[in-house]
Amino acid sequence: MSASALCSTDRAALLDRLERESFDCVVIGGGISGAGVARAASQRGWRVALLEARDYASGTSSRSTKLIHGGLRYLAMGDVGLVRKTALERKQIFRMAPHLCERRWMVVPARSYASLLTIRAGVVAYEKLGAVAGEDLHRNWSAADLAREEPAIDASRFKHACVYREYLTDDAHLVIANLRSAAALGAAVLNHAAVEAILREGNAASGVEATCALSGRRVRVRARCVINATGPWVEAVRRLEDAGAPPLLHLSKGVHVVVRAERLPIRELVLCGARDRRSIFAIRRGDVVYLGTTDTTYAPGPTAWPEIEREDVEYLLEPAARHFRGGPLGPEDVVAAWAGLRPLIAEVGKAPAEISRRDEVLVGPAGVVTMAGGKLTGYRPMALETVHRAAEVCGLRLAPEPGEEPPLPGGDFDGDLAALEAALERETRLDARTLARLVRLHGTDVREIARLGHEPLVPGAPLLAAEVEWGVRVEGAATLEDLLYRRLRTAWMLPEARRAAVLPASLRMAKLFGWSEERRREEVVRVSERLASELAFLGR
Repeated sequence: MSASALCSTDRAALLDRLERESFDCVVIGGGISGAGVARAASQRGWRVALLEARDYASGTSSRSTKLIHGGLRYLAMGDVGLVRKTALERKQIFRMAPHLCERRWMVVPARSYASLLTIRAGVVAYEKLGAVAGEDLHRNWSAADLAREEPAIDASRFKHACVYREYLTDDAHLVIANLRSAAALGAAVLNHAAVEAILREGNAASGVEATCALSGRRVRVRARCVINATGPWVEAVRRLEDAGAPPLLHLSKGVHVVVRAERLPIRELVLCGARDRRSIFAIRRGDVVYLGTTDTTYAPGPTAWPEIEREDVEYLLEPAARHFRGGPLGPEDVVAAWAGLRPLIAEVGKAPAEISRRDEVLVGPAGVVTMAGGKLTGYRPMALETVHRAAEVCGLRLAPEPGEEPPLPGGDFDGDLAALEAALERETRLDARTLARLVRLHGTDVREIARLGHEPLVPGAPLLAAEVEWGVRVEGAATLEDLLYRRLRTAWMLPEARRAAVLPASLRMAKLFGWSEERRREEVVRVSERLASELAFLGR
């Protein structure tokens, strides 16, 4: 097994280690922020533990629009610093994980030449801030170009388009790759382990107490520094340290809906205008297209599964009739949907869409370091800032800064996805559709997965049975939901396997873990209910 594995089959040994050893820092939260901190701290010589209450990336970090981008719209908000930082960071993520930072074209249709000039002005500023290379600079399309390159766009309404470079990712796998990198450097990483108390020596935090949700075992993890990287749950963890901690976040709900590509046959990424003048992305991924996102205040408080309302769905589908051929899309065209919460730093009097995606690092009265806000693309500099702040607070030394960032697992190739696919096709003999999907999730690790076997998990779907073992033994999946939602991605990206993969995946997981038949059935019921709940808006 790889040294970077997050193996889930021997949790008892990992719980023993967490209780036995003393760490330099314990990170609470296994989303992209926590994963970035665990990797950055491990690279700088710290002994690191990380605990996640549910599954890695199970909250905000698997519910994004799945773009590594600078956020062109934030220029209009005047947040030039944020755009510069994240636009430049795209290059770094591409160098580290080119399979998880796929270069794609973003098409912005324009009704008139004057509109094209306005769009182009913003794109040029964006490209300068991001130091975009010549081959990736924007292009201006005529009506003939549009008809040839994106015939699904309604040519009777749009005569021009500005096309610029963006990067498509799989957000959950980006989190897992960072955690695997940290594990390879010695970090102790565990999911389904909720932190319930902050330990103290005198007035200073000295670790955490957590409970394993799968075994019920409680562990005390000792550490010189505690880092709170829990996204929407930041305030709840702050209150473990300080019951009177003031409110910090404004939670915003973001919904995405998925339709089959045959209903919306775009080829790349398209930026559409919603009825309230917000922008909606339409993104082609394999055989599906997803549209998102909404941006509305979510008052009930943090939850892993915010409800998807019919009005959210109708809002996202409405622009299709105004931008594409083929007639309007209705809720009945939706084959999957997801919703997540963005933990924005609250700004009094502003709606979610107006709030900057800035990040902030705070220190509590017991020395707990909290990271809040931020964007997926900017996770790495935010993590590094947090580690340096934690070193100051806790009196910890950092090893010298590493040179160029080493690749994340699966990212050890030159960035040419087509060349990698061609090489792997010759080596593995996998069919093109399966290989294309696997390469964009696992990069060069496809070689190791293919060695485990070529048997399909579901007939007719681009899924290997070997991905179940890989998901458990290497990527840390501990429940059927972990596997289907965040490892195999069948729930949202493979409509033909959304239901069909549940039974065969459960049988293989049961064998790996030694589950009883009762436990396996419980896992199946839980996932089946979750899948149904995401499309419950159809009955409203």
